[in-house]
Amino acid sequence: MFTGIVEEIGEIVGVVGQDDAARLRVRGPLVISDARPGDSIAVNGVCLTVTEPTSDEFGVDVMGETLRRSSLAGATAGTRVNLERAVAAGDRLGGHIMQGHVDGTATVVERTEHAQWTTLRFRVENDLTRYIVEKGSIAVDGVSLTVTEVDDDSFAVGLIPTTLRETTLGERTVGSTVNLEVDVVAKYVERLVGFQAGTSQGK
Repeated sequence: MFTGIVEEIGEIVGVVGQDDAARLRVRGPLVISDARPGDSIAVNGVCLTVTEPTSDEFGVDVMGETLRRSSLAGATAGTRVNLERAVAAGDRLGGHIMQGHVDGTATVVERTEHAQWTTLRFRVENDLTRYIVEKGSIAVDGVSLTVTEVDDDSFAVGLIPTTLRETTLGERTVGSTVNLEVDVVAKYVERLVGFQAGTSQGK
């Protein structure tokens, strides 16, 4: 599990394409400092398993399903990424509960600069807006954020200077693609309600 509080901005330093998969090499001295093979690290919000750790880098294997659902499909050497280690039991939950299971991607369609913050608006793919609510939580590239506006196919968030400085969201411009993870509770509720409706109709 993760909280969406990014620990450091890392960098992809190597990409090897495979059949319907990829192997990435990621530089992240802080997150790898106490990691062992098999540990989980969120890379732009995608939960990946550490392989071949060194003092400042680690490898990850990315399967086809993850490539199809996330922006990692377009990752190249030099791509900067948000990194977070899995939360330890007893730690403060600074953001919100995240699984690192990306639901899809969104595209930045508007960036508005204010005196003390920046607003980003995203167009959402795959009808994910049904899980997004105003003042609810959402993970964008692994960053825990609060939704400020939502409509049928887009939503907006406000970014304070710290978020802009300490995550890759400060680099996002119109046309950028980001990973989304919606609230898992909303998905479970939809699933349960669907089953209940099906059972009622069958009686």
